[in-house]
Amino acid sequence: MIVDKKYCMNSYLMYRTIADDSKCFSEKLTPKIFHVDFPRIPVKNSSDLEQAIRTQIEDWTKDGKAALAVSGGIDSAIIAKFMPKGSKAYTFQCKVPGIEVTNEVPQASKYCNECNLNHEVIEVFWEDFEKYAPILMKHKGAPIHSIEVQIYKAALKAKEDGFERIIFGESSDVNYGGLSGLMSNDWTYGEFVERYTYLLPYKVLKDSELILEPYNRFEKNGYVDAHEFCRSFFLEEGMGSYVNACECAGIEVKTPFINTTLAVPLDYERIRKGENKYIVREVFSRNYQNWVIPTKTPMPRPMNEWLHDWKGPSREEFWENCVDTLTGDQKWQVWALEKFLNMVDEIDMR
Repeated sequence: MIVDKKYCMNSYLMYRTIADDSKCFSEKLTPKIFHVDFPRIPVKNSSDLEQAIRTQIEDWTKDGKAALAVSGGIDSAIIAKFMPKGSKAYTFQCKVPGIEVTNEVPQASKYCNECNLNHEVIEVFWEDFEKYAPILMKHKGAPIHSIEVQIYKAALKAKEDGFERIIFGESSDVNYGGLSGLMSNDWTYGEFVERYTYLLPYKVLKDSELILEPYNRFEKNGYVDAHEFCRSFFLEEGMGSYVNACECAGIEVKTPFINTTLAVPLDYERIRKGENKYIVREVFSRNYQNWVIPTKTPMPRPMNEWLHDWKGPSREEFWENCVDTLTGDQKWQVWALEKFLNMVDEIDMR
């Protein structure tokens, strides 16, 4: 493995992962990168998808050792329909003292009541991020995605409650055209780089570079195939966060969507008319008749509020005042990168 701190720093800021898994921050910290290296179930329509989900859930729950992570969205709601009655279901709720932030609990509770699941809310605080982030980074060998802390806390609770695996609805969006913004256009190469990149490294790093190889894989005639990018590179980056958090907690992660793949061309016209993730929507509507499909929200984590007063990094790699114009999620990446670099220094000096 090649030690290339500069590459790894820039890649993490752009993609939340180390794009070249032959490189690492330190020879004493080997990064764990998730890859899809297993056969997947081909899906041509919503009936195929529903059957694939049902079959997997039946298998994973037959010993009573599986719990469900249920959000306010339709992906985990579909899974909830196939969980045995009385199964345990956890929902994350991020808390900011004195401030009301996005809360998926009410909608998740409706799903759990409909499916007769034993619902429990796991409250997540900024102190959890300070406590668990170093553990997760050390296990991953890299800075982490902000969703990993709440996944880890839920996984710890599930293991404490006697479960061996926890089921998520992850990978539905990237597999089935759920990311409306990314599917909304035929993106030229430059447009897609600007649209997708989480944080352009030159905004915060003194020694910056653009890591463009992940985009180059999906370029043709000056355009980037957004769907192929999402269900390949983006899927592996996102799923890697779930795998790291659950492995670190000592529990198995399961998601039925990762084991399926769309075997027909994506219907961009339907998505651009407002029917994103149309195959998944059809499954939801069959199982929740007359229910209104809720507006999609990413897994809540109120970084704008939690990092509002953070003054930014103090390490020499970063520009002074570099976080002043960043979003909360971008601030998190800088916060996490600095914490990880401090960890690398400590480990390398041992």
